[in-house]
Amino acid sequence: MKTTAATSRGTVRGTADGEVVAFRGIPYAASPIDDLRFAPPRPHPGWQGIRETTQAGPAVPQAASRLELVMGHRTPDWNEDGCLTLNVYTPQTALDDESSRPVLVWFHGGGFTSGSGGWDWYDGTHLAALGDMVVVTANYRLGALGYLYLPEIGAENLGAQDQAAVLHWVRDNIGSFGGDPGHVTVGGQSAGAYSALSLALDPQTSGLITGALLQSGPWGLTPQDPQQAAAIAEEYLCLLDVPAGVASGKALRALPVEQLLVAYGQLAQQHARLGNVAPPMYPVLGAPGVPRAWHDSLMDGDLEGKALLIGTTQNEATAFFGFDPRIQNITAEGALDVVAGSQAQQTYQRYAAQHPDATPARIVTEIETDELFRNGTLQIADHHSAGGNPTFVYQFDYHPPTDEHALGATHCSELPFLFGTFDAYTDSPMLGKVGDTQHTLSKTFATAITMFVTADQIPDWLPYAPATPTRIRYFA
Repeated sequence: MKTTAATSRGTVRGTADGEVVAFRGIPYAASPIDDLRFAPPRPHPGWQGIRETTQAGPAVPQAASRLELVMGHRTPDWNEDGCLTLNVYTPQTALDDESSRPVLVWFHGGGFTSGSGGWDWYDGTHLAALGDMVVVTANYRLGALGYLYLPEIGAENLGAQDQAAVLHWVRDNIGSFGGDPGHVTVGGQSAGAYSALSLALDPQTSGLITGALLQSGPWGLTPQDPQQAAAIAEEYLCLLDVPAGVASGKALRALPVEQLLVAYGQLAQQHARLGNVAPPMYPVLGAPGVPRAWHDSLMDGDLEGKALLIGTTQNEATAFFGFDPRIQNITAEGALDVVAGSQAQQTYQRYAAQHPDATPARIVTEIETDELFRNGTLQIADHHSAGGNPTFVYQFDYHPPTDEHALGATHCSELPFLFGTFDAYTDSPMLGKVGDTQHTLSKTFATAITMFVTADQIPDWLPYAPATPTRIRYFA
C-alpha cells in the first residue's frame, strides 16, 4: 500500500484511513515570518528525505471566530511559523494505479478573519472516498496578516495571493497524488466561496480551474475600495503606534504577532455597526487576486466555459443576528435604521406586509439573508446559465429538530453534511442531535457535490435556467 508522494520540494508520507490516504500539513509556501511577514508567498525551501505529513499544520494567527456560538468552540491552535500548509485526501487506488482523479480545492470561510483548512470540520477523507476524487483544503493568511493594505511594503491581498499559490501548487504537484491538474474545481464556503469565485475570474488563475463550487458566498459585500482600505490601514498603524510609509514594514515585522491580533480586534470594535457583518479588512479591489469586481467580470464573460454549482442555506443571517440581543429586541423603527437605504426600507415594508406576525428581528434577518447572500447567488446563476454554461443551484433547508435559538438552516449549517464530519461539531447549536436522518441527508447532499466535481453534471438534477426557481434543488 503506497502512502508516499513526491512534490517539487520533497517527498511526503501520509496516513492510510480506510480507502483514503491523507497527507496533512504539506507546506505550499515558506513560513510567513520575519522578513516574509506582510510579503507575498515565497516558495518553500524544501526538505531532505521523507517528510511525515500525518498532522495538519497550525492555523494562521487569529482571534476566536464570531460564529463560535453557532458552529461550536475551537481550541486555539495557531502559529505563524509553518502556517501556510495544505492537506490532500486521495483514494488509495489513485496512488496505487497512478491514474488521475478530478480534484476539488476547497477554501474555508470565517469572514477573512478566522478558520483553518486543517480543522477536523473540513476533513476531506469521507468526501474523497465518496466521490473517488482528490480533495485539497488549505490555510491562507487572515485578518491584518492577510488583508492589511499597504502596497508600499508589499502588503496587498496577501490572503488571496496565498490562495493563488495553492492553485499553482496543485497544478505542479497534484499528479503525484493521483489528481488530474486539468480537472480542478475550486470551491469554498462564505469567505471561501467569495475567494473561489475571485480565483475563477482572475486571469492569473482562471486557467487553472474548470469549475466552481460556491457555498453561501456574501455577494452583497463589494470588494473594499482602495482608498477606504488605505484609511483603515492608517488607523491600524496608529493603534500599533507604528509610523506610516515604507518604514512601517520593518516595524510591523518586528512586533509580536499577538500584538497585531489585539490591534486588529480593537479596529474591528471601532468599525462595528449594528447589522454590518463586514470585517475591517478583506479583499481590496484592484489589488492582486481582485483586478475587477465580480459583477463586472461576470458580465464580461470571465466565467464562461466553467461549470458552476452555487447555493445558500435558507436562513443565512441568523448566524450573525440570532445571538445579538440588539437585533433580537429591535423595534420596527430601529430595524429601518439597520436596513438603511430607500430600497431596503421598501423591502422591509413589503416583508412586514407579507408576514404581519413576524417580529422586526425576523424581518431584518430575512432581508439580510437576501441582500447579502441569496440575491447575488441567483444573479450569478441567472447570468451564467443564460450563456449555456452548466449551472446548478441549491438551497439547504435542514434545521435541527430542537432549535431553541430559532437559527433554522443557518450560515455554515451544511458543512457537516458536506464533509460528513458530524463528530467534530460536538457543541454546535446549528446541528443538534445526529441520527439516521442526518446521515442520509449527508450522503444525498455530498453525493450531489461529488458528482458535480467529477462529471460537471448531476443525475436527476436538471441544470438551472434563468429565473426558473423550479430548477433549484432543496435539501432538507
